[in-house]
Amino acid sequence: MSRFLTPIGITGLVLMLATGTALFSADAGPLAGSDVFQTKVVLIAIAISNAILFRLLWQRRLAEWDARPPIIGRIQALGSVGLWLSAATFGRLIAYG
Repeated sequence: MSRFLTPIGITGLVLMLATGTALFSADAGPLAGSDVFQTKVVLIAIAISNAILFRLLWQRRLAEWDARPPIIGRIQALGSVGLWLSAATFGRLIAYG
């Protein structure tokens, strides 16, 4: 499943970065000074770093995860979901902050 979903995830990330850059350039001045926007960018950077770290730490053992996933890997995966949901939430809050 990982081999199938990873290219889709990377494609989605590239599209998100491209469209996000276009949206940012339309109103860069006020956005750059927004605490909400800055928090969103930091969350995205942490989420990307977490995804890369996850891949480096667990790629060789992913085949074994169906039987018994390690607790640290589960926590890291749950943290990843939380980071991406938080980044999306802060993205929605930009209009109000």
